[in-house]
Amino acid sequence: MTKLVLSILLAFKRIPLLVQISDSLSIDKTIDSIFTPISNFATSIIFYPLFTIRGVEVPFILLWLITGAVFFTFYLNFINIRGFKTAIDIVKGKYTHEDDPGEVTHFQALATALSGTVGLGNIAGVAVAISMGGPGATFWMIIFGLFSMSSKFVECALGVKFRDEHADGTVSGGAMYYLRKGLAQKGMGRLGSFLASFFAIMAIGASFAGGNMFQINQAAEQIIGITGGQNTFIGEQTWVFGLIIAVLVGIVIIGGIQSIARVTEKIVPFMCGVYIIAAIAVIIANIGQVPEAFAKIVEGAVGGNALAGGLIGTLIAGMQRATFSNEAGVGSAAIAHSAVKTSEPVTEGFVASLEPFVDTVVVCTMTALVIVISGLYEGETDGISLTSDAFATVIGWFPYILAIAVLMFAFSTMISWSYYGVKAWTYIFGESPLSVVIYKVVFCAFIVVGASVSLEPVLGFGDGMLFAMSLPNILGCYILAPLVKKDMQSFLRRIKKGNIEVYK
Repeated sequence: MTKLVLSILLAFKRIPLLVQISDSLSIDKTIDSIFTPISNFATSIIFYPLFTIRGVEVPFILLWLITGAVFFTFYLNFINIRGFKTAIDIVKGKYTHEDDPGEVTHFQALATALSGTVGLGNIAGVAVAISMGGPGATFWMIIFGLFSMSSKFVECALGVKFRDEHADGTVSGGAMYYLRKGLAQKGMGRLGSFLASFFAIMAIGASFAGGNMFQINQAAEQIIGITGGQNTFIGEQTWVFGLIIAVLVGIVIIGGIQSIARVTEKIVPFMCGVYIIAAIAVIIANIGQVPEAFAKIVEGAVGGNALAGGLIGTLIAGMQRATFSNEAGVGSAAIAHSAVKTSEPVTEGFVASLEPFVDTVVVCTMTALVIVISGLYEGETDGISLTSDAFATVIGWFPYILAIAVLMFAFSTMISWSYYGVKAWTYIFGESPLSVVIYKVVFCAFIVVGASVSLEPVLGFGDGMLFAMSLPNILGCYILAPLVKKDMQSFLRRIKKGNIEVYK
């Protein structure tokens, strides 16, 4: 895969102008002009402000997510902290048997879900948050990341508990299933069916937007940056880049979850390792500035300018980008985790709780420190370019490494979200082979669209669809949380008594 990516990068530097299109008829500009109004409309609805504080609009949807994360943390007695070691043991296979129902291991499920979260949300999303809310946004990203571990715990435990297991060994799960089946058990069948359908429709939209278009958009920007800028062929015709990646994604997603899991379990650990090592190198090179960087983060979050009126804007920027990054409370990851091999549904709640920690607390913090240390966030650069320039202050050649990392992260995120989307699609339109093929073709087409449009409409549309998923998901999690708590207490009690068989 790495060799293939390198070949693509080299090809873009030598590609001849095979297509001559005037600016007035540019395919990129045409796609952008069509998509932008759609994005603006979706954003205005989803992020409609509940009220305004000191001139800053506060969307209801963010309060909805924050309240849910805090509630589940206290309701489950801080399982995000006290269950950390148990989660590591489960990932290592300590309480799982090979004959358990499901399609993938705990590690593969975690890697697949992480590939949908660890990526450009951490690299470009952190840069967007700091550009919007200053260094203090990082503080709120970390705080929300810790609380959101509990949201992930609940939704992914429910995803396994209410999944459908098919005769051929495959499974279908996620918020659609626990909303419909779980609420039916509570005598709320009509509400459950409505919420499940609403969630599935929003999940389809999110798979096309945040899980697809944003990824390819920022990958394309990084490729343009290292191959000569906007005046090159790929800078003027980014749809060509999108088309190439669409073909590669299509090849992988044909194989379904097992094919996706085999790819992500290799890509995610490797690229996370490369990225974190590079971030550590930059931090060590500027070790004397680290205390000052942390001081700026804390000061920007709770003191000085924040108390003077910037707190709400900073908090919103941090929370919004944290949610886009780790997707806790959204219900998306429950789709991937539902495929895990286990006879104890709550075990996947433990595993899933590790996602926000790795994604937001570790990787996002590393990115933020690099950006704050560089001081470049005070300029006009935004998104992936800001992160790339920040790394380049210490490692001049790192933009080329970042380009490969971005491509790999974007690729892994897209193939994971294609699985989320196809499960939501088949929930609405049926699981016939034709239905699946139609979705995958449309998904790949949106890769081309995402490469061609500007960042703002892509980010707005992606946020809109992703955050809308949390409306039915968190409501359902509130109603079904007692089931998760009962299973959690039973599991922990049996571990303590030694009544659960340990596999080594």
